[in-house]
Amino acid sequence: MSSPSSWPVIVVTGANSGVGFGICHRLLLQVTSKSPTDAQPHYDFHLKQKIDDEVSFNGLTLILACRSRQRGEAARDKLYRIVDERVRQLEMLPGYDGHAGTFREQLTIAVHTVDLASIQSVFKFADEVTKTYPYISHLICNAGVASFVSINWFLAIKELATNWVRAVTAPIYYTQQVGQLSQDGLGWVWQCNVFGHYVLFRVLKSHLAKYKTSTGARVIWMSSHEATPIYYDPADWQLTKSAHSYESSKFQMDSIAHQLDQVSLREGSDGFPIRHLTVLPGVAGTNIASALLGTLSSIGMFLTFYIARFFGSPYHLITPFKASVSAVHLSLVPLAFLPTVSSQELDGLDITAPVEVGVRYVSQCDRWGKERVGAMKLTRSKEQDKQTDDLLENCERLFTAFCEAEGRLVPPS
Repeated sequence: MSSPSSWPVIVVTGANSGVGFGICHRLLLQVTSKSPTDAQPHYDFHLKQKIDDEVSFNGLTLILACRSRQRGEAARDKLYRIVDERVRQLEMLPGYDGHAGTFREQLTIAVHTVDLASIQSVFKFADEVTKTYPYISHLICNAGVASFVSINWFLAIKELATNWVRAVTAPIYYTQQVGQLSQDGLGWVWQCNVFGHYVLFRVLKSHLAKYKTSTGARVIWMSSHEATPIYYDPADWQLTKSAHSYESSKFQMDSIAHQLDQVSLREGSDGFPIRHLTVLPGVAGTNIASALLGTLSSIGMFLTFYIARFFGSPYHLITPFKASVSAVHLSLVPLAFLPTVSSQELDGLDITAPVEVGVRYVSQCDRWGKERVGAMKLTRSKEQDKQTDDLLENCERLFTAFCEAEGRLVPPS
């Protein structure tokens, strides 16, 4: 990875705070070292293959895709300070090999603004990126919103009393606003979490395809433990009538990522398919939940996380830096080590019977907070597979309509 033509160009949406900033922070500390530990294929889910060359990066371009330029620039400045401090620490170690200093000279952290609730903004962002950079190696679809408006405290206390770990892993006691629309007239949560990222992938797809290296281009979709089909009505695919739009949007993301991955694996050109990978960051304190809480309640939230981890929950990493371990690992590990499962296994089954069709990668930790990456089965039924096909058709139809309204050519699918 010493050639500038193979240095990664990574886009992270929602990069200025929460898990998005944690991903950037952890990623930069990892690649400042010559042999990033998060790049090693040492987990049980990895395919057993020989490593021909160690993963090492002499240069990197990190694109912070943020709604606010001011907050994005503040995050960029903080990341530069973090890297500079890390380089100084490494330079003081006996046997320092000079890699960190070389990497720092070749590091670029750029801020580009994008609002996923505006497709026009997504188009503008894509135009800037494709004109500025020769290719994109990674698209990390991290930004997310939820229309939480209140907490049902009676239900919350009941959940905590009956199943503490579940209550603070995939809570069901948040009240969500119904019918909230974006400035484009689409379901707000759906557009920000699902469609905005779908459009971003479609307009950057040809630029991702230009990254033809052994490590491979990839799109990483940030899911959630709250993703579930229980509340999803395929007739309400924009989630404007749903009282659980957040959970349903994350279920849609899981489904879309798997379907796009299957298509890419079948149609990948020149042996370099664009992989679509689903990642769960576990549980960490971020702005989505904290927006509902005051200072004391926020302290209480973190306390419940520590108690859950003490009770044995492997998913409460608590800090965004630790929670980002799965996304960073999936960004760095060579794709040849990652398993694939064909959806053809759905053929001939009862349409409602769930079967394993893929993998979701999840951030985990031990009781003392030591982070690692685990794998969770992704299951789908033939019925859900058809629903996902319909959803993708609706997304593509809308994407085409927005392109035509802007006078843009529709890129090949």
